Amino acid sequence: MMLAVIYGILLSVGHPESKGVVLPFADTVKASTRNKVSQTDTATRFLEVNRILITGNKLTRNSIILRELSFKKGDVISEAVLPKVIEKDQRKLFNLHLFNTVTITPLDLKNGQIDFLVEVDERWYTFPVPIFQLSDRNFNEWWENYDHDLSRVNYGLKLYQYNMWGRNQTLTLTAQFGFQRRFQMMYKIPYIDNNQKAGLIFEMDFIDAKNVADSTMEHKLRYVKYDHVLRNTKGIGLSYTYRNNFYIFHKLKYEYRVTAISDTLQMLNPNYLGSEKDNQQFDAITYEFTSDHRDVQAYPLKGYMVFLHLEQYGVAVNQDFQKTEGYLSLSGHLDLKKHFYLSNQAYVYLSTPDEIPYFNYGGLGYNRTFVRGYEIYVIEGPRFYLNKTTLKKRIFYHLWETENSIIPQFNHFPLAIYLKAYADFGYVENYPVYRRSEVNTLFSDKLIGGAGIGLDFVSAYDAVLRVEYTYTPENKGGFFFHLKKEF
Repeated sequence: MMLAVIYGILLSVGHPESKGVVLPFADTVKASTRNKVSQTDTATRFLEVNRILITGNKLTRNSIILRELSFKKGDVISEAVLPKVIEKDQRKLFNLHLFNTVTITPLDLKNGQIDFLVEVDERWYTFPVPIFQLSDRNFNEWWENYDHDLSRVNYGLKLYQYNMWGRNQTLTLTAQFGFQRRFQMMYKIPYIDNNQKAGLIFEMDFIDAKNVADSTMEHKLRYVKYDHVLRNTKGIGLSYTYRNNFYIFHKLKYEYRVTAISDTLQMLNPNYLGSEKDNQQFDAITYEFTSDHRDVQAYPLKGYMVFLHLEQYGVAVNQDFQKTEGYLSLSGHLDLKKHFYLSNQAYVYLSTPDEIPYFNYGGLGYNRTFVRGYEIYVIEGPRFYLNKTTLKKRIFYHLWETENSIIPQFNHFPLAIYLKAYADFGYVENYPVYRRSEVNTLFSDKLIGGAGIGLDFVSAYDAVLRVEYTYTPENKGGFFFHLKKEF
């Protein structure tokens, strides 16, 4: 249990709204070499799937594993393509985030039939995680902008329960105190139908804040602190998900949110919720489309992903606040051989109208979208573009294995280290109110960029540590630390 807590801390440290969480090594999920047949002399041979045998899944139901396989009993498979089919299916199973290792072995039989042996090593699924998080967007903002003030730390407990009932369902409960008081619940059901295509996600949250950023000055959030609550936010949401094939994912969400602020915050920024309002209520509809063809989601080295997000605020409830936004992310990862890898991400964000309350601003610096080297800044605007490019080489890899661990799910401890060079650039169109008042104009309405070198440390249970040195024309050079993958 202590190991689970330690891993949970590694996965959760960072900005409290970070989401996310697998073992991203090219060596992790390899095509099986046992009973592999030569493609040269079997190109015209076809085999009928006789049985699919599954071992190692003490909790996970067979149906969850069978859902990811490209073949089922009675299918006919060309032996020439068998190695590629097996490799892809192993990666799909691995990307469920349920297993440490996955192996699919073909067992060649006579009379044109074949069995498959699917061997999995299940992860640990319960993580009671002590919360000791920075309230700021990242470590560098906390260190430089706020003098590493420990009073800006959130504390509490977060419980992750993965793979509930063996059906890959996830329950997350949060009780947080300190800089912000936060109570959250999320329950994810990936499949509610027999075809295992449709799912549901329930979400609720309650947030009290005595420390709030009332404005942005020189592209830095200006916080004010009082003994009483400055802002309270409550929300509830329901999402319908649909996965019509292995790589395509749709999500339709409806949510309702209520935000109230104190007289103090309203006086400090009359436009905080718009037009000197002290409350804001709205509903929103969101549609997301994901086409994910990456090898390993937590630290991809090959493949590509397309992600589209469209959201309409103020649909039917209190349409005094309305906003339409959308963003598109395209990312690609190339294996250049000899452990060299090239990655690129293009990201574009559009929203309208331009005149909206300060609380609803967007821009670079939020939600892990930033030009490296500008981590301590928020560059707000209704439209922006971002591009990231990274070239890296794996310089170290080792897998420590033991049979004596108290918890068998921690018998494997891998570590990979990547040396990398990167370059980012972005452009943010400024909000009109900032142009009129001539504030927050240093980095907006112009092309900005950063380049540098760094090291990525990647381990089990999706743990990633990035140490980077970035140079920018305005800020010269500096070290930056992150606990999540780049994109």
